[in-house]
Amino acid sequence: MTLTPGGTTHRRTLRWQLARVLDVRDETPRARTFRLLLPEPRRHLAGQHYVVRLTAPDGYTASRSYSVASAPDDTGEIELTVEKLDDGEVSEYLHDVVEPGDELEVRGPVGGFFAWGGKTPALLVGGGSGVVPLMAMLRQARAIGRSDLVRLVVSARSPDDLYYADELPGPESLVVYTRQGPPGADRTAGRLAVADVAPLVRGGETVFVCGSPGFADAATAVLIAAGVPVEAIRVERFGPSG
Repeated sequence: MTLTPGGTTHRRTLRWQLARVLDVRDETPRARTFRLLLPEPRRHLAGQHYVVRLTAPDGYTASRSYSVASAPDDTGEIELTVEKLDDGEVSEYLHDVVEPGDELEVRGPVGGFFAWGGKTPALLVGGGSGVVPLMAMLRQARAIGRSDLVRLVVSARSPDDLYYADELPGPESLVVYTRQGPPGADRTAGRLAVADVAPLVRGGETVFVCGSPGFADAATAVLIAAGVPVEAIRVERFGPSG
């Protein structure tokens, strides 16, 4: 099988296939997870993404990339968590129209730089919906019994904005609320700080940072101040593409 230049994406992942929607569930008031069944199973790496393409009756197409939230497996099922953006061509359609039984045209998995193989220590830092690819990493670590490999820090505005609220908490994870914390929280709401990250830095780990450009830049600065080497940090930025 021929690989792309990055060495992690098979050429066949660049072909489109029709995935059936098995389940749709809400994560937050503006985020929804779609569980899809692929007719041609393609095992992904935690941190990779799929492209979803919509085609209108007149032939117009719109496509967006969404990170895989589920851990790698061979079942042929993947989960994509999508934030609904105002006037977002694809995200609004997914939220307002798509339901179980529908089919979606997808292509992937794609990406190599921001992928974790599940064998080496990793520190994961996500802001808002940037937690999605990191959740795939956390789920993989838990599934293989190696939770000791990962530490996850998630920045969320409030408890209502926290993705995977019922599953994410655990000894490997820390949630930092920036605007409003839950009642009785030990930490005052505020931006991610060195004091949040420093205790989780063990040395020698790969650090994955995902979020908006502003969050990614701020988190990178915090990590460097906490003693993380620049060369150990991998960053994935996203914008409101819809």
